[in-house]
Amino acid sequence: MSTETHHTGTLYVVATPLGNLGDITLRAVDVLRQADAVACEDTRRASILLRHLGIEGKKLISYHNFNEEQAINRVASLLEEGRNVALITDAGTPVISDPGYGMIRALHQRGIGAIPVPGPSALTAALSVCPLPANSFYFGGFLPHKKGRKSRLEELAAMESTFVLYESPFRIHKLLDELEALIPDAEVFIGREMTKLHEEYLTGSFGELRAALPEGKTRGEFVIAVHPPARKKNTKTGDRYADRH
Repeated sequence: MSTETHHTGTLYVVATPLGNLGDITLRAVDVLRQADAVACEDTRRASILLRHLGIEGKKLISYHNFNEEQAINRVASLLEEGRNVALITDAGTPVISDPGYGMIRALHQRGIGAIPVPGPSALTAALSVCPLPANSFYFGGFLPHKKGRKSRLEELAAMESTFVLYESPFRIHKLLDELEALIPDAEVFIGREMTKLHEEYLTGSFGELRAALPEGKTRGEFVIAVHPPARKKNTKTGDRYADRH
């Protein structure tokens, strides 16, 4: 085994605002300012954020599903040269239903770790104002569009705790219909356009939420929290007295 010490740079996983740019943390600004490069989902969106923060001339590395291997190799090379890289997405926390997992995994396999710079997350932002029970919940992220979608929904509907999903405005009505067919009496909470000008939070039945969201006229990604109705326990006579002798 080699005793040579390898000095690598640091990959910082930086959470960025969902919409309101004032939500950026002081530490995130400092890390972005000092990083040698920024790996980002969309270089145009990243440029807008950096200009707002007064950060100019930063090296940007495009990182998305279609160039993942190439981007990972570029970032790994910089880190192995001792340079620091900040990883961001268009909004929120990388990896959490956003690009980033592939890079974290690949760098880990090369012996390179990462440091989180926590901040905005659509998941925690929505749950912080959700009136449904959320001290224990399951996060399902985005559902498959086709293959495996039905079975995934059935698994979620069988849960006894709150579960949380992300959905686009193009499929929100379809998702409400699918969930209602499985758990019609569930309580539902929706958050959309969070921290933006037209942010909205709704709680009610599936029918009430459908009526409040005109089909084809809603914008922004959705966070949906669903709390299934309490299930009655099947108590048989034998079970009830099983501990008596």
